[in-house]
Amino acid sequence: MDSALGHDQRWARNLKVLPLALIVLATAICIATLPVLGPSGLEARMAFGGLVVAVAAWSWWWTFVHGGPHPVGYIGRTLLIAVLTLLHPLFCIVAWVGYLDAFDSFRGRLRWAAMGVTAVIMAVGQTGGPPPYDNPWQAMLLPLLFVVNFGLATLMGRYSMHLDAVSQERADTIVRLENALAENARLQQQLLAQSRQTGVRDERERLAREIHDTIAQSLAGVVAQLQAAQGSADAEDVRRRVARATEMARTALVEARRSVQDLTPAELAGTGLADALSALVESWRDDHGVEASFVVVGDATALHPEVEATLLRIAQEALANVAKHARAQRVGVTLTFDGSEVILDVRDDGVGFDPAAPRRSSAFGLGVMRDRARRLTGTFTLESAPGSGTAVSASIPALSRGPA
Repeated sequence: MDSALGHDQRWARNLKVLPLALIVLATAICIATLPVLGPSGLEARMAFGGLVVAVAAWSWWWTFVHGGPHPVGYIGRTLLIAVLTLLHPLFCIVAWVGYLDAFDSFRGRLRWAAMGVTAVIMAVGQTGGPPPYDNPWQAMLLPLLFVVNFGLATLMGRYSMHLDAVSQERADTIVRLENALAENARLQQQLLAQSRQTGVRDERERLAREIHDTIAQSLAGVVAQLQAAQGSADAEDVRRRVARATEMARTALVEARRSVQDLTPAELAGTGLADALSALVESWRDDHGVEASFVVVGDATALHPEVEATLLRIAQEALANVAKHARAQRVGVTLTFDGSEVILDVRDDGVGFDPAAPRRSSAFGLGVMRDRARRLTGTFTLESAPGSGTAVSASIPALSRGPA
């Protein structure tokens, strides 16, 4: 781009010097041909020389002082060149610059009229002077030369206009591209900022779910075990409950570390989902003294780690809700492998509740379970009624362990 700009600047400087260079060239040719063409008397030649100086000074002033082509400058120089061409036909060489300046000095039809005047001056000079002519061929040659000069000038003019239009279109395209790039950069920065905000929000939600489903539940179990131990008179029972509380606290500590690092739940380390759920149900039954069963329907297959973690967390939250609110005597957990889906059902025969009624403290847990299922394009349903128990069901696409 810098090279093109330098080339344009050099070309502009050359065009400024061109009229003066043509005046010098035409003057030298006219002086050399004075014996056969041009003014013959001393006074006529002095007048011719004065006009040459005048047209040179006029061109210099409008080009270098005024700063560029102007209608007044064009008209004045054209009149001086026309008079000089009448005095010496070969001075029409200078008239050629009129074709260039016409486009910068005029607009519309005046531009073509100025080019027509320049073509007349060129034709008069090329035929050896103005009419009348002694030779009839000169009279016939004048209009023919005018048509040739004006036609060529028109052709070059229109081609120049075409090049200017293409150049302007390219310049406009470059400006649009630069604006588009700037807008894309701005949008990219905006998207990056939004992505950071979304990432922060998602990470907060993930930690909130992990804390609620694991650490909070474990700490609640610790409190329950310690309270039960405090009210027990049996030393063996107290030791058992304190040991269980210690185990839960350690589990909470492990889960806290895993939640921060976004690792697979400890229950799934080295085992499958079915075994992890079986161990969960058994542990929950021992802790709460409620009859609980676990059933696997279909052929158990290894699932994607995130699918297994999601179903395990939903089961943990569902059982925690049963322990806190249901006052159930029996709980059933079913894991169904149904081709393209894996379904987790947790049912109890507890007191139930009205799902349409204002939510209790378990509302956050229900929302967490629903969000977990939806994150994997799954579904979560809740069925309950006062006195009729509660059933929750989560259905998630059965992604295999292979896909990332």
